[in-house]
Amino acid sequence: MSHTIIIGNGIAGTSAARWIRKLSDQKITIISSESQHFFSRTALMYIYMGHMRYEDTKPYEDWFWSKNRIDLVQDHVTAVDFENKMLSLQSNSTIQYDNLILALGSKSNKFGWPGQDLEGVGGLYHLQDLENMEKYSKGLKRAVVCGGGLIGIEMAEMFHSRHIPVTMLVRESDYWNNVLPPEESAMISQHILKSDIDLRLGVNLGEIKNDGTGRACAVTVKETGEEIECGYVGLTAGVSPNVGWLKETNLSIERGIVVDDHLQTNIPSVYAIGDCAQLKNPKPGRRNIEAIWYTGRMMGETVAYGICGRPVEYDPGIWFNSAKFIDIEYQVYGDMPAQHDEATTSLFWKHSDNEKSVRINYHTASGEVKGFNLFGIRYRHEVCEKWIKDKTHIEEVLQNLGLANFDPEFFKQYEKEIVDAYNHTTGKKLQLKQKRGLAKALAFLKG
Repeated sequence: MSHTIIIGNGIAGTSAARWIRKLSDQKITIISSESQHFFSRTALMYIYMGHMRYEDTKPYEDWFWSKNRIDLVQDHVTAVDFENKMLSLQSNSTIQYDNLILALGSKSNKFGWPGQDLEGVGGLYHLQDLENMEKYSKGLKRAVVCGGGLIGIEMAEMFHSRHIPVTMLVRESDYWNNVLPPEESAMISQHILKSDIDLRLGVNLGEIKNDGTGRACAVTVKETGEEIECGYVGLTAGVSPNVGWLKETNLSIERGIVVDDHLQTNIPSVYAIGDCAQLKNPKPGRRNIEAIWYTGRMMGETVAYGICGRPVEYDPGIWFNSAKFIDIEYQVYGDMPAQHDEATTSLFWKHSDNEKSVRINYHTASGEVKGFNLFGIRYRHEVCEKWIKDKTHIEEVLQNLGLANFDPEFFKQYEKEIVDAYNHTTGKKLQLKQKRGLAKALAFLKG
């Protein structure tokens, strides 16, 4: 019987195991040193904030694994002998495989800051990172978060939920402006400040100070030399593929483990999926490395089909993502760069409360819609994706915006204001045709 071993029990590795079991009767083993059971990594912040317990973050009951004949090994893989298809474990045991799936995930970036390895310093990716935050939170008078993006604001909100003062050091001139267009980036910066978080823009971490016992006690701001006293330092300047320990092997590694359209590496019977995989030929509009929950899930399914003799190409479709900046929900669909090119026109509307906005990018010459950026307003993924796939004209989209809206029933709608903004800039006189409604949206998708 063929034996597939999966290193990593995140969403990518777990999805691969589940689909291999659906498609075959082969032996499956998942190895992870982080936790015994798969849990939802995106829910770590809610454990700290008291909204969930750890057991609530496990999508499957503990008996699920034995029932589905998926063996779980909680151990650390120290070396891979690709030639002999053998793994060495920290427990001094070895294990043989026929197929190997590397679902190694990410690690928090460190850029050589003095003091970055002190106690009371950590990222926010692994279960152990959460435990580290918890360990130093009792009696904590201030935390400093170094880095922006989605992880940085999550960590800041976690501390803020416990009334622990937070200072954020962000090198960009506005929050996440390497990803968000200028108006949205400025809006989020103002929202963070309004939420009583000490956001410092345009500055970098200089040094993490040692209190003499090996624990962090302060940081310095590189540009000014200012010293900020703190009992915890969060390093949230992004993540990178957790592949350093394999770089001396014959595996093809650049930033991540290089894979083809079927997620196969340069070594036969070895695959890489999730955050650690680097696509040799990413699809248009997609990056070669995407540390996103849903892409890990899709990669897991794709690799399972290949291992079970039914190969399919990995295709994540049109780009989308969602997140939350404290109280403001965020959705993005399609092509939405921080700075659009000359061939693209961007329709932008923002509410006077500075906490809601809609941006729609469209091709200037043809009018075909290319992407949506939404803050504080929810649009249906399927509707926006259909408009982008069908290359729908911007004016048809605007007249039917109600089809996309799925805010709760009694929430105010702003589709008319968005259409008015387009009319104001173009001199047109468009009118809304469709109002919000699930039945109308479903009929549109079926049609």
